[in-house]
Amino acid sequence: MLSSRVLLLRSAERFLSRTLCMGEVTKQGRAPDMTEVRNRLREIVGASTNWSDHQQAMAERGSLSSMLAKSQGDLPPKGMKDSYLEVHLPLGSEAQLREKYLTFHNTVRFGRILEDLDSLAVLISYSHTFNTALKRSPLSIVTALVDKIDMRHHVIYPDCDVKFTGHVTWVGKTSIEAKMHMSQYRDGAYAPVLDATFVMVARDPENKRAAFVNPLRPDGPEEEKLFQEGEANKLRRVELSTASLLKVAPTDEERKIVHSLFLNTLDTKTVSFRSRVLPPNSVWMEDAKLKGLEICHPQERNIFNRIFGGFLMRKAYELGWANACAFGGCRPRLVAVDDILFQKPVEIGSLLLLSSQVCYTEGKYIQVRVHSEVFDPLTRQHKTTNVFHYTFVSDRDVPNIIPKTYGESMLYLDGKRHFNQTVGH
Repeated sequence: MLSSRVLLLRSAERFLSRTLCMGEVTKQGRAPDMTEVRNRLREIVGASTNWSDHQQAMAERGSLSSMLAKSQGDLPPKGMKDSYLEVHLPLGSEAQLREKYLTFHNTVRFGRILEDLDSLAVLISYSHTFNTALKRSPLSIVTALVDKIDMRHHVIYPDCDVKFTGHVTWVGKTSIEAKMHMSQYRDGAYAPVLDATFVMVARDPENKRAAFVNPLRPDGPEEEKLFQEGEANKLRRVELSTASLLKVAPTDEERKIVHSLFLNTLDTKTVSFRSRVLPPNSVWMEDAKLKGLEICHPQERNIFNRIFGGFLMRKAYELGWANACAFGGCRPRLVAVDDILFQKPVEIGSLLLLSSQVCYTEGKYIQVRVHSEVFDPLTRQHKTTNVFHYTFVSDRDVPNIIPKTYGESMLYLDGKRHFNQTVGH
């Protein structure tokens, strides 16, 4: 990650005096804040700030389809510097803003940071695809996947200013990878807090089909290395999808793990397959759940009048954190966010059901999976929209999580896979 950070710092001075995706940077040329980021996104797509006007605004966007490129070759290549952005979050200097980010324990709400990262990733992608000849962008750019968020520092101070930087690092035909870094000003310098990789997809103005984006042209060995990392990330995601436990059987080693867990829970007095006994310092997986419900109001909509992906991430994170807290008996710290897949958009008015599950534990670590689905009360149908994976660490050893059923055993193995990928075992 150091190479991308060096690249951003080298470019920072030049780009601070630039415009925000060709929009005006306010307050004597300083870097924008998150309010300005979201205002600029509305301008780029022509989104209305009033829910009552949303239908007219979306109808007007439909007329932009003729501006879409017929092929990627029709679009000019862009460099990584073209999409570089720096955004400030003045927690230290603006007390009113700080209130929005504070927890009861005077720490920073990480769910709010997830919302900010999502907005920034969208604007970075629009900066890459922006056409100065057009007043509005015909593209609908949405979050497809949060590939990974690595915490470089577990503490985010509530009274110190935050800086986000980021740019596009890889581009496919219709998809964009954006890397972002968050740092915090303390003791006279900015120190790294986290690194994040988001994958965005471009669609037509009505968000119905894929649309082409500008190709990326790396400039120099630093950028070429970042681009190759993006290619490697794509291949890794394909391999993980192919090896999913929803598609193929567990490996021999994983089958041995499941059988060992089963044997360790057999009642030695009855020696029956149906009689199970919980081992010491353990919790049945079925007893490590926490659920929630959200009614999706217009207030939480994005610029395309669907529920904001950052809002979904915030709610899922807070539920996952609460479950890890209840399970471990203390306030856990986030280690990583891994492999958040956005399968379907969530419409305004939906009933959103969130279900968190502690699916794997090891020492002080707690792996939590949050499943998100929409429920239609009229048809009684459930549709999965998102799956979230979080790795937390406690300040003490936590109980072992024990699956009972085959389905829970698959959740256990899937959690172990994500944990190993995150912690690096």
